[in-house]
Amino acid sequence: MIFRRFGLALFLSTIPTLGFAQLPEVNPATVGMDSARLERIDSIVARAIEQKRVPGAVVLVGRKGKVVFAKAYGNRADEPKVEAMTRETIFDMASLTKPLATATSVLILLEQGKLRLDAPIKTYFPEFDREGKGVITIEQLLRHRSGLIADNPVSDYADGPEKAWERICDLKPISPPNEKFVYSDVNYIVLGKLVEKVSGKSLDQFSEQEIFNPLNMKDTGFKPNGKTDRIAPTEKDGEAWLRGTVHDPRSRALGGVAGHAGLFSNADDVAVFADMLLREGRSRDGKRILAPLTVRAMIDPGATPPGQKRGLGWDISTAFSHPRGALFGPRSFGHTGFTGTSLWIDPETDAFVVILASRLHPDGHGNANALRSEIATCVAASLIDLPLKTEETSSIQPVKCGIDVLIGRKFDILKGKRVALITNQTGRARDGRATIDVLFHANDVKLVKLFSPEHGIRGIVDAPVVDDKDARTGLPIVSLYGKSNKPTREMLADVDVLIYDIQDIGARFYTYITTLGLALEAAGDRNIPFVVLDRPNPIGGLAVSGPVRDDDFASFIAYHALPSRHGMTVGELARLYQGERKIDAELIVIRCEGWRREDLYDRTGLVWINPSPNIRNLTEAFLYPGICLFEATELAHGRGTETPFEKIGAPWIDPSPFALELDRLNLPGVRFVPIRFTPTARQHSGHECGGVQIILDDWSRADPIDIALGMAITLQKMYPGRWGDEGFLKLVADRATRTAVIEGKPLSEIKKLWDRELEEFRATRRKYLLY
Repeated sequence: MIFRRFGLALFLSTIPTLGFAQLPEVNPATVGMDSARLERIDSIVARAIEQKRVPGAVVLVGRKGKVVFAKAYGNRADEPKVEAMTRETIFDMASLTKPLATATSVLILLEQGKLRLDAPIKTYFPEFDREGKGVITIEQLLRHRSGLIADNPVSDYADGPEKAWERICDLKPISPPNEKFVYSDVNYIVLGKLVEKVSGKSLDQFSEQEIFNPLNMKDTGFKPNGKTDRIAPTEKDGEAWLRGTVHDPRSRALGGVAGHAGLFSNADDVAVFADMLLREGRSRDGKRILAPLTVRAMIDPGATPPGQKRGLGWDISTAFSHPRGALFGPRSFGHTGFTGTSLWIDPETDAFVVILASRLHPDGHGNANALRSEIATCVAASLIDLPLKTEETSSIQPVKCGIDVLIGRKFDILKGKRVALITNQTGRARDGRATIDVLFHANDVKLVKLFSPEHGIRGIVDAPVVDDKDARTGLPIVSLYGKSNKPTREMLADVDVLIYDIQDIGARFYTYITTLGLALEAAGDRNIPFVVLDRPNPIGGLAVSGPVRDDDFASFIAYHALPSRHGMTVGELARLYQGERKIDAELIVIRCEGWRREDLYDRTGLVWINPSPNIRNLTEAFLYPGICLFEATELAHGRGTETPFEKIGAPWIDPSPFALELDRLNLPGVRFVPIRFTPTARQHSGHECGGVQIILDDWSRADPIDIALGMAITLQKMYPGRWGDEGFLKLVADRATRTAVIEGKPLSEIKKLWDRELEEFRATRRKYLLY
């Protein structure tokens, strides 16, 4: 048994915490955890100590703002004399410095308006603009996608900090920016220097002032003084033990303060930091460290590929993610430290695991990887109050759309008003009632007029729309896809409030979002409120991909400079239009309730309604931002068949070789099946076409823009001059992309063309997000 064999395990029930604990401590059962299962951690740590993987450890588990488990095991030091581990032991945090101090400081400066994530580093350090490094952005540094080397030689630091910085500025990248994930200490050394440059304070001063002092993290900081007796030593440096002196040689050469390493802390302080993140940036006593949207941005992997998913400072899914264990979900995140430290946080279960070990003591040969994974799995297995998930309902989050929220508010903003409604068949409440009927029968609300977008008020017209009258209510229906695309002052003369309730699809060229922008302009012209009843983005609110529209391609299918897949709701787009186009209108967005950005439409519990005649299911909606790029080419793209946008072909395509070439691209999450089909509409109507059926295997990995670009590259390779690249340009709306396709550039190179503009768009987009 552990107690007899080691005699050094300290327990909350018997050992006082000397005032170090900051979060309240409770019995695990009170927050839905099984204490017997948690006790299995004892044997896991005992085995690691016995196998000399670590001399000792402190393990702390928290959930719902409470500490449910905190124990110290083994020894803090084995040499030069044995010292028992205590819960209050302070550890060299190594690379946990990166998220706890450096990334958090960078994000605080972002909130203060002192830097931009999309800004190239040369903006702040002109001397860094050597060997092509000047274009590297702050975001790429945070995500380890800069192309910089993992570590430059320790000898580069031998002549002091100024000379070390010169040598970093002289480094050559090992790959172009954003091409791949390479975990790099150099990235964070640069970021630490950035904090100093922008704030006017050293990293240790800034992080202490803005993070650690407000959180009352009294044992956290760089260069600890007066606490050596509680610090776990690492290795010897010559004849002296490194104890209170940072282990990392580069940080040591920089004076113990660097963006990649140098921080010291203990388990209870780290727990307070984890709890702050789970509270979306606020401490348990109400101090605001980060804004909620900043926290969400920190843990958003963006468009990073599978196996390379990093947030802004945090690890999400890479080869370094062993502290996740076998059971914590894909939304969990954390970080490790070379000395044996780790923190893993799971927002889904509101839980976190702190594991602090000095695995390098005494001889530098320990290893904490298995220990981290085994403890995390044990903690996750102790969570017993989660709802049982089934295949059908595993992660469905019932969503209330804007109209449902407005109903719950008893139409408060519409009382006594004359209302006009822009809508179609997708404007429905959860109970199935059309928004038209809901507003028409609402007390003290006078619905006076309806406006119809493309495809008509019922979504069945595939031609210009004419004015009409609603059969059920007798209200006039005014077309916004015919003689006029924008409500005129005359159309709004008898209107007090203009409302928009239409389900978008998430693509730049879906005309409903142009109608949204034009209607917002019209409401501003007429000086009446514009109300958006928001709805989820059906293909998710995280992924943003494709080229941003060139300015001279502005049209009814490209109202604003958006990427092909924008990742926003109509409410968020309206906010973006208002802010970026300087539209002087009173905009009111009635937000959805319950929608999570990562959720596609199948996770919302909402009934699918075809938003337009040729988008008949979620698969077609998902593929549309890519496959619609071929709408003006010489290719049949499924219109006039039962599966629009799920297939591509032409009479002159040989399906089997075409499918084989597409397969060689190794696009993630998708397969191509050679087929023959005969469309009854649009290109090649009535003629048999050879082509492929698109099969989605993994929606989390597939990217519709990658699929479309892969097809365009393959078509240009196999059928140059025949497939209609000029028509492709009309929808892709980016000349550089079309030119690269014609020149036969590979997909990876074409996507690099968008890096800067996508980073700029994401930074702009972030200001207007609501979820």
